Amino acid sequence: MMSSHGVIILFMICSIWSVEVHGKNNNFIITNFGGIKDGKTDNQQVFANAWKKACGTPGGTVSIPKGTFVVSSGEFEGPCKGSTHFRIDGTLMASHGGSGDHWLTFKKVDGLTLSGTGTIDGNGASAWSSCKSNKNCDNRPTSLKIANVKSALIQGIRLVNSKMFHLHIHESENVKVENVKITAPEDSPNTDGIHLSRSNNINILNSFIGTGDDCVSIGHGSRNVEVSGVFCGPGHGISIGSLGKYEEEEDVSGITVKDCTLRKTDNGLRIKTWAPSKSSIVVSNVTYTDIKLESVDNPIIIDQYYCPSGKCAHDGESSVKIQGLTYANVRGSSSEKTAVNIQCSKSKPCQDIDLVGVKINYNGQATMARCSAGDVKFQGTNQVPSRCNS
Repeated sequence: MMSSHGVIILFMICSIWSVEVHGKNNNFIITNFGGIKDGKTDNQQVFANAWKKACGTPGGTVSIPKGTFVVSSGEFEGPCKGSTHFRIDGTLMASHGGSGDHWLTFKKVDGLTLSGTGTIDGNGASAWSSCKSNKNCDNRPTSLKIANVKSALIQGIRLVNSKMFHLHIHESENVKVENVKITAPEDSPNTDGIHLSRSNNINILNSFIGTGDDCVSIGHGSRNVEVSGVFCGPGHGISIGSLGKYEEEEDVSGITVKDCTLRKTDNGLRIKTWAPSKSSIVVSNVTYTDIKLESVDNPIIIDQYYCPSGKCAHDGESSVKIQGLTYANVRGSSSEKTAVNIQCSKSKPCQDIDLVGVKINYNGQATMARCSAGDVKFQGTNQVPSRCNS
């Protein structure tokens, strides 16, 4: 007769056999695939192998334990057999230098969760130095790109020191970004926190973003976007655009920014378009509400003569139409006298811009508003500023 100890051992062996044979083991740990967490060895193939297993398993998970794993590049592509989880509790480190569109990308995945307590480190300092001597240094990779993804949750992770954008969500829908922290030095070039393009139903919630460029940049084709509970600074603020630089751009609509704090940013709430423009699109139905400003440059700005180099000819007007904007309960301090600066296209003037409950001071004094080619209304009383001065 088999002892109870023998029965337990037999049960464990049968359970392991069942997990392996019937595919019930859906947690694929990087170190079990030969991952080396020494901060030196390239684990690109290890990650590719683990992803292939997880993607091919219903409810599959790739798990990155604590430690630093260097990955020269990562292409994590679906479709997968059901929802897929990428769990980061260690650090993913990019290689030195590098060029191209992205470093890590998830594409064609339905039901993606990217979460954990770990960090995606873009190793940006190894590429930023080239921008000091070469102003045209845009061929640097975004750290994390989400492309053609449906129903995704990005939660809890940190993204630091990207060579270019930290997170780019492109041609995706139903994506929630929640409780993430994104940081880079304030002088790091083009290190936008989160950039959106051609995406629908995107929620960016309760996150901290401080970089060398826009905390959030909402690009063309963005629809039904909510940015809520975001702390922004340092950086260039929360922006729509730039728009109109390329042909075949798409409209931007249904944008809500609420319950956010901006501290010592170069801009606050900004819309920027090129003049002249190569595309004629519309920005509409945009609401900013319950925004706290702390010593912010250009707290409210519409710039339809956007020129980051300062050397633009401006031999034409922007053909981007801006309409249906509301700024409600935007309060706090500006770092300059002009708190509202609305410079709209003369060929397509802005329409239906309402300011309600706005109160912005400069060194304890009242601020002013400059407006051109815009239908701007200050609704209600006791607003600061209370009217356009020009």
